[in-house]
Amino acid sequence: MGNLTPIARTYPAGVTCWVECRQPDVDAAAAFYRELFGWETEDVLPPGAPGRYVIATLDGLDVVALSSTTEDAGSWETYVAVADAESTAPRLTELGAAEVAPVADAGPGGRAATFTDPQGARFHLWQARRRLGAQLTNAPGAWNFSDLHTPDLPAAGRFYEAAFGWRVVDQGWGHAIQVPGYGDHLESTTDPDIRTRQASAPEGFENVIGGIGPLAAGEAPHWHVTFTVADRDATADAVRRLGGEVLRTEEDDWTRRAVVSDPGGAVFTASQFAPSTSWDADSVDH
Repeated sequence: MGNLTPIARTYPAGVTCWVECRQPDVDAAAAFYRELFGWETEDVLPPGAPGRYVIATLDGLDVVALSSTTEDAGSWETYVAVADAESTAPRLTELGAAEVAPVADAGPGGRAATFTDPQGARFHLWQARRRLGAQLTNAPGAWNFSDLHTPDLPAAGRFYEAAFGWRVVDQGWGHAIQVPGYGDHLESTTDPDIRTRQASAPEGFENVIGGIGPLAAGEAPHWHVTFTVADRDATADAVRRLGGEVLRTEEDDWTRRAVVSDPGGAVFTASQFAPSTSWDADSVDH
């Protein structure tokens, strides 16, 4: 038999679906991440278009974007899937979010808008057309999840629950964001074994898309991005060699992590799955 065509990864409304890095020098950033994670990169804006938008892939599958900007350069940005950006945007402002960029077409890929939540963390809406979102996640060099760092966890939880139907649940290891029904979606599409693999996980873990936690000292509210790596220490060494900075290393019962900054100033976490328990905590899905 011939090779089967892989199932395209889709994202129900309310699920984080895409990450993008705003950079002061896209070429330098692309060179850094190609060496660090093995990405292939391609400019997707037509000739003469203002700015740069570069799609990074692993094994031919979309993983992230790199974009040029003169404002807020050196930041990782997180997108939330919505069915209709035009109808979602007014509801967000009614709930106390501030509109940064209104709903607009992003070429044939989809429609986007930018907001800050009431506590000041920036996020984006994505109404997919041709570009569905990240097509490879949770593999070394790919996006693992995004989590919210906020000064007011209860208030942030109430906002996002009202905005996107999320449930914020204390699962022992932290406050998880659950999207009800997401596990069903994964099981019926790209991850048929999710419930078997997570049989010993906390209740509702198949619906988890990320987490919410307090700000660290000196941090501003933001959506923080984590990438899966095979070896934390090797990744940290590579970050230093390529001109980035290792800010700190951390460990818990499931992961070994390095919080790092790329040469353009964008901070992210590199996470190695190293469990002392039997369930697959690294399979938090988007």
